Amino acid sequence: METAKGLRSLLLLLLATNGAKSSTVPEKEEPRNACKSLLNKPAQPDNYYLKDIIQCLADCRQVGSSDSCTSWNLERHWLYYESYLVENSMGTVDRPFVKSLIQNISTDTSEDLLFSLKPSQIPNQVMEGEDKPSDRVWLPKSFFGSLPGNRPMVRLAVTVLDIGSGNIFKGPRLLQEEGSSVLNNHVVGLSVGQAPVTGLSEPLEITFSHHRHPPNMTLTCVFWDITKGPTGDWASRGCSTQLGAEQTVCRCDHLTFFALLLRPVLDRATVMVLTRISQAGCGVSMIFLIFAITLYIVLRLSLRRFKSEDAPKIHMSLSSSLFFLNLAFLVSVGSGSQAPSVACWIQGAVFHYCLLCTFTWMGLEALHLYLLSIRVFNTYFGHYFLKLSLLGWGLPALVVIGAGSANSYGLYAVRDQENRTSLELCWFQKEPALYATVHGYFFITFLFGAVVLALVSWKIFTLSSVTANKEKRQNWKAVLTVLGLSSLVGMTWGLAILTPLGLSTIYIFAFFNSLQGVFIFCWFTILYFPSLSSKSPSSGTTARLDQAHSTSQQ
Repeated sequence: METAKGLRSLLLLLLATNGAKSSTVPEKEEPRNACKSLLNKPAQPDNYYLKDIIQCLADCRQVGSSDSCTSWNLERHWLYYESYLVENSMGTVDRPFVKSLIQNISTDTSEDLLFSLKPSQIPNQVMEGEDKPSDRVWLPKSFFGSLPGNRPMVRLAVTVLDIGSGNIFKGPRLLQEEGSSVLNNHVVGLSVGQAPVTGLSEPLEITFSHHRHPPNMTLTCVFWDITKGPTGDWASRGCSTQLGAEQTVCRCDHLTFFALLLRPVLDRATVMVLTRISQAGCGVSMIFLIFAITLYIVLRLSLRRFKSEDAPKIHMSLSSSLFFLNLAFLVSVGSGSQAPSVACWIQGAVFHYCLLCTFTWMGLEALHLYLLSIRVFNTYFGHYFLKLSLLGWGLPALVVIGAGSANSYGLYAVRDQENRTSLELCWFQKEPALYATVHGYFFITFLFGAVVLALVSWKIFTLSSVTANKEKRQNWKAVLTVLGLSSLVGMTWGLAILTPLGLSTIYIFAFFNSLQGVFIFCWFTILYFPSLSSKSPSSGTTARLDQAHSTSQQ
């Protein structure tokens, strides 16, 4: 009896279980991740594997694609894809971002071969007598005779790959270098199968067409070296670069994927030279700024008018901010990566604050000059210098607090063409904050100073032409006056605008801008030193403007 009850219970339990299973809704299968499937390369590539490579490449070409695209080693899989095309396909591949031509070539050919490389078209062979395309591959006839093995025919694959704006085929070098890129995002692949081809006696030629590139960028022919790191990287070994106005010819002694890199012109040696020039100039400027501040203190103690005039006080505020800026620069360059993260954050904030104070006081110099020479009347302001001081020292502090709250400061590295660190300093680690609080801030103050200086120069030269008959050599003294005023409003910083013109302008900017303190000292000495100011009509003109402004405030 008990046995019968047990059997009935077991039967009911089985029926309940089967009912539960039958009522269960089948789970949805997750969509296939093409990139993840590449983690396990099949022993023999199949259609699924090849389709996954194409799909993964399509997904990773776009900006903002998953950071894990770099961990799937898509570049190496793409080399497998091209090798498979050579071994198993014949004809062409025509996709939106890849164009390939695969054809048999006789190894005893007696002619050089030329192929077009138009990115929007499938590569095709150009016959003798036809016009040479702007983008092309030239293979010498000796190329096929130097291939390993005694094969009468070889399959050659010529591929033009659009890598897009994502992270594939960028490598650590380009990802770490600001401003570097692959020209037009186009990569050219050449392959005769899985056998590597290196050490060609006569190099092949790849011609890349381009518009006139910026003079502050350098063009370098490179190939994808799979032996560099876990994912590979660009290298230039075995390739030479022949630059032209609108075409660059790359000559290489091996086969793989090739590209033309656009990179900043500042290499390791150039960065070091510019750093030494800036350090020397900053050191000299600091010495002369100390002289200027000491001279001001002496004149303030000996001359009563120095206690009430605002112009010398503004000059000294600019001199003080510039002195601290030079000091902060020397400390930041000298410490570099040796500083702990917190100390580097503080150094970057202090450096930023001193730089903004310098920009602000140069703008206030321009404002004061405008009030002296353009708007002469009705210029009374109560507590004039106090208000300028609050603006000159307070506004930069607010900007630095805002940038610091966004954690914008950190270690900044300048790298050379070999991806080696040329210079490290505590500065910005976030580009948007740098552009907004440094480039934008400087542009506003510089533009205002340039407009004021242009108006004042027009008045000075107009006055010089009126008095030319009474005073000889007035023109060159007016020029000296404009040069002196330009050092106060920071026109030497404006040389930075010319740096895209070439390396020579970068040297000029580094030299003259680092000596701004020397120029301010010379101007201050000529303007206020008693034995000189009485002999200089140009300085006397500015001195009279200072006195006029001081009188208008009384």
